[in-house]
Amino acid sequence: MLESVRSAIRDVPDFPKPGILFKDITPILNDPALFREAVAAFTARVREKKATKVAVIESRGFLFGAPVAHALGLGLVPIRKKGKLPYRTLEESYALEYGTATLEIHEDAVGRNDRVVIIDDLLATGGTALAAAHLVEKCGATVVDLEFLVELSFLDGRTKLTGYDLFAPVVY
Repeated sequence: MLESVRSAIRDVPDFPKPGILFKDITPILNDPALFREAVAAFTARVREKKATKVAVIESRGFLFGAPVAHALGLGLVPIRKKGKLPYRTLEESYALEYGTATLEIHEDAVGRNDRVVIIDDLLATGGTALAAAHLVEKCGATVVDLEFLVELSFLDGRTKLTGYDLFAPVVY
């Protein structure tokens, strides 16, 4: 599935620091056919899950989730780094390799009857996705799927997300 998308992802060694092999998705964004293919895969899955809202994780999740929400006529819910949302928020902190980070969501972004799909570009260790899921649940909504274009399976992020449905068509 999405073999043409997979083949367009380029490896960038030693970014953002030595020893990291970065999976660069910008060639997909630059090619209208590949971008459509990636968005179509997400859109089909979101439709199948009967979602009422699409939550997107800053910042590359915005790139895939916005066209999905638009295509399906669903609300778009930004999940951002602390201090970036203008209204009252709920927050969730999570561990990083060194230190912690915090994500926020508007407290009224989703409600009890919402079925939410969360979209981001890449699943690595799972901490960001888990924090995003917890935020949606704090608002009273149900997370019906976590979707990523790419999964780095060797980082085992899927284990942090046990109990959630997960979609990642490109796996390394």
